[in-house]
Amino acid sequence: MNENAWFQCIRGCEGRYSLFDVIYNCPVCGGLLEVAHDMEALKQRTGAEWRRLFEQRVRTNEWPVGSGVWGKKEWVCPQIEDDNIVSMFEGHTNLFWAQRFGQEIGLEDLWVKLCGNSHTGSFKDLGMTVLVSVVKQMMANGSPVRAVACASTGDTSAALAAYGAAAGIQTIVFLPRNRVSAAQLIQPIANGALVLALDTDFDGCMALVKEITQDDTIYLANSMNSLRIEGQKTVGIEIVMQFDWEVPDWIIIPVGNLGNVTALGKGLLMMKELGLINKLPRLVAAQAAQANPFYLSYLTGFREYAPVRAGQTLASAIQIGNPVSYERAVKIMQQFSGIVEQATESELTDASVRADLTGMYTCPHTGVALAALIKLLGRGVIKPHERVVVISTAHGLKFTQFKLQYHEGTLPGFGPAELLRRNPPVELPADLAAVREAISNHRAL
Repeated sequence: MNENAWFQCIRGCEGRYSLFDVIYNCPVCGGLLEVAHDMEALKQRTGAEWRRLFEQRVRTNEWPVGSGVWGKKEWVCPQIEDDNIVSMFEGHTNLFWAQRFGQEIGLEDLWVKLCGNSHTGSFKDLGMTVLVSVVKQMMANGSPVRAVACASTGDTSAALAAYGAAAGIQTIVFLPRNRVSAAQLIQPIANGALVLALDTDFDGCMALVKEITQDDTIYLANSMNSLRIEGQKTVGIEIVMQFDWEVPDWIIIPVGNLGNVTALGKGLLMMKELGLINKLPRLVAAQAAQANPFYLSYLTGFREYAPVRAGQTLASAIQIGNPVSYERAVKIMQQFSGIVEQATESELTDASVRADLTGMYTCPHTGVALAALIKLLGRGVIKPHERVVVISTAHGLKFTQFKLQYHEGTLPGFGPAELLRRNPPVELPADLAAVREAISNHRAL
């Protein structure tokens, strides 16, 4: 087979551009670019043959196809040389059968895709392995690129710094000062990135990094660069593989910059076109009510769109008021009869805490998706018998402070009536009688 992929304009302008060029926007109209694949070449294998090939590569030690991303190399970036791939065998994250939580909310078949069970603790690893590998190939080809930069609310910077360190490539991250968790802040610091903590929000950081990367020696790593979408699209393929190639009824994903829902849809569409599946799931994009431009646009049927000034939200990684992948995400949602829902701070917090009490350990962004599920189930949009997958985008350990403050009763803006599921430690003297009394009085026993 002679697989090939290239950049092209999402608005349909003519022109193809190499994946190894320093280019982010269409030279004709200024629109975003997307990676296109030679689908006729890929169709030389049947859907059954692709399924067998992908299954053979799962959890092998063969380089690089043991990776959940590079096991689909032909669909991701076929031209790259294996020696230039920078991988930590990302992907292959487990599906958690959320049986108890599902029963509590009235849903029979609920699963949570734990993308946070990854090297840097978020789904961003899936895209960053592709982008950093392409940069390494570009440098080997003589490109002037010498560093890679991103704006981030925490997870993108962690993934970029880790993969850059593994490749020996300098990374620069722009973070909104005092707006990311300590766990997220230390990750790029520890991996040797130049960390610029700026007195602005994510959108301000994004504006600056777009200016800085006008210099061709500094490559842009944000999701407006669709190389990352090629890696992130494998999460949908993995989900279907984990159900023995059966497509769930719904997939719910928290969204901010909108690259993730774009990627999810793209992978599923490729599966259908190439004959691996014969139907598509419904998609739900879940936003925090404090940062909800996609939701507001959805309410107009996507006829209107305006950026918002993102307010403070516990779901800090999606605290984005001007998502760069808006156009791409709209196209995906229309193809999937998608729904956009929002969650208030109270709703996302309660959903996250309830999930933890059934055995999960959720980030607040997963709380946004679970809150959207609860609302759609309550309205009868999602039916109790349908199979639902919620994508958990990051590990809860990145947001320990959020959880501590909830259970200590110190979460800013929350009163006692909103903290009814608190489970603080019981402080006692080292006295047997006191211990026995505390155990006997515990409400759960």
